[in-house]
Amino acid sequence: MKKTTTNDGAAERRLNAVLGKCLPNFQPPEDLTVDEWADKYRILSAEASAEAGRWRTSRTPYLREIMGCFTDPRVNRISMVSASQIGKSEAILNMIAYCIDQDPGSILFVQPTIDDAKKFSRLRVAPMIRDCPKLRKKVAEVKARTSGNTMLQKEFPGGMLTITGANSPSALASTPARYIFGDERDRWPRSAGSEGDPWKLAEARQATFYNRKAVEVSTPTVKGRSNIEEAFRLGTQERWLTKCPECGEYSEINWSRIKFEYDSVTVNHKRQYTVKEPIYWVCEKCGCLVEEAQARKQECKWVASNPAAYEKGHRSFWLNAFVSPWTPWKKIVLEFLEAHEDPARLQVVFNTLLGLLWEQRGDLADEEQLLARREDYGKTAEGLPVEIPDGVLVLAAGWDTQDNRLEYEVVGYGHNNETWGIRKGFIMGEPTEDEVWRQFDDITDHVYRFRDGRGLKISISMVDSGGHYTDEVYKRCRQRKFKRVFAVKGQGGEGVPYVRPPSKVPVDPKEDKRTARVFTWLYNIGVDAGKAALMTSLRVETPGPNYCHFPLEESKGYGEDYFSGLLSERLELEETKTGRRWAWVKMTSHARNEALDCRNYANAGIRILQPDMFAVEKRLLETAAMAGGDAIQEEPQQKKRAQVPRKKKKSPVDKYFEEW
Repeated sequence: MKKTTTNDGAAERRLNAVLGKCLPNFQPPEDLTVDEWADKYRILSAEASAEAGRWRTSRTPYLREIMGCFTDPRVNRISMVSASQIGKSEAILNMIAYCIDQDPGSILFVQPTIDDAKKFSRLRVAPMIRDCPKLRKKVAEVKARTSGNTMLQKEFPGGMLTITGANSPSALASTPARYIFGDERDRWPRSAGSEGDPWKLAEARQATFYNRKAVEVSTPTVKGRSNIEEAFRLGTQERWLTKCPECGEYSEINWSRIKFEYDSVTVNHKRQYTVKEPIYWVCEKCGCLVEEAQARKQECKWVASNPAAYEKGHRSFWLNAFVSPWTPWKKIVLEFLEAHEDPARLQVVFNTLLGLLWEQRGDLADEEQLLARREDYGKTAEGLPVEIPDGVLVLAAGWDTQDNRLEYEVVGYGHNNETWGIRKGFIMGEPTEDEVWRQFDDITDHVYRFRDGRGLKISISMVDSGGHYTDEVYKRCRQRKFKRVFAVKGQGGEGVPYVRPPSKVPVDPKEDKRTARVFTWLYNIGVDAGKAALMTSLRVETPGPNYCHFPLEESKGYGEDYFSGLLSERLELEETKTGRRWAWVKMTSHARNEALDCRNYANAGIRILQPDMFAVEKRLLETAAMAGGDAIQEEPQQKKRAQVPRKKKKSPVDKYFEEW
């Protein structure tokens, strides 16, 4: 009888080994919400977090509900408005990590631009995958040539993470995506190329998914044109409320409910602030004062003011920096104090710390308020009105060209953009007449005197070249190039920079720009940016940084007509083919706007000149000790071409003189 042999179970062992590798892929996902998954598996990278190590949702309890609702099958859209540095980006990363590990599908992660996308992938996404074992097992290493892991694409079992910019229409309108994440929505362009709203393009890719999720987060920007503001309004409108230890009612800790005291001193023309502690939160319900340490220990919860949106699957949340464990209230108050006199810096504080929308309005002042602001600059020893008061260091002039006159304003500038109106007037006559330009020279060559007799000349003049006399303005400005008289052209539109380097334009319109030999310099000015800066400066009510002074003497030209022209336009929201936008609109009740244009051009001139105010102040003090000193800013003299260039740092204006 033939004897059979066995392999002692070797075949079974080989089969078990193969099946053992496959079976984990058939295991159901763990029954975890995003916050529970993050507490269990997420590791914060050292280069991307101040608190490297295991993630703890208890450090940011306000994020628990936001992350938790991502796994709610009734929610398909989450919108989050928040201040900076409170964990909103980490919340998005936790959701993406959860999708990769627990509920895979195609993911589209959109940043404002492609460059932002590359930076975020390199600094945030790649370290997260590297340091989380659960993710590292599922996303192949970048080194593998066929790994499917590139900077902007990460393949994993069951899906792919695509990272792109809102300015890339091809990436937004290509393949379907179950998950969409939008970061910093308010920084997105209004249109992806010519394709339209980037968010709508991204949402269109989810049409075939019944279990789709869309998440958008951003710091707020300007009221009326904020994408995230509109998204919040459509959702449940939830806010993080704190329980009062006295009355037991819940209310939000926001800037309007913060009480503090401070001291200030002025050092080197800059105001320095010291905030006194403790800082209090004033309960909205009972008015009791709660110190920061006590407020942070109180029970908190999310409360919705539009709960009906939950039935539509849209939850929205709003947070400010007062809830952040990394931002003490003292820092927020100090940031506000240091920026409150500078509108540009104040907007950043409003958006990134206070979590508030910035209101751009053109009606921040009226003629009566500015007329009442006028002040007496004083008298000289001879009893004559002082032309320029103490504090003025540099003079600039803005000129508006009309068919029958030139209108102008001479403006004085001091430290920290404090301004003084010096003289407002006009020269009657067509701009082609020599007499008009002789009077122009009288004004630009005039020595404007302080009380003690010291004087200043106008350092830069900006002449409007728009209208019917463009070529004449070019010719006259070239003749006066060494007096720093420049042609300027206003350019409206959102996003146009206020000042930028000039361009060469031929003086003779018959000559071709490429072959012409006689040129002058033309500055294109972003007038909308200048008007916004001017109007926000008029908001400042205390003399000091950004404050606007005006003289009381009627002979200097600052009467009702001037202020009517200065406030002749307002910022209004317009509907266009590409969506809503802010635009400066002339008010029908104000006939002329030359005063606004003149001040705008003068302000642009001082931006172009970029004078060293401390150096000018030093020369003024030295001149005060000298007898017979005439002017600090003397008329520039023509330089020979063979002259050795100056070794000292040149201003933006000086470097363009060299070609002459």
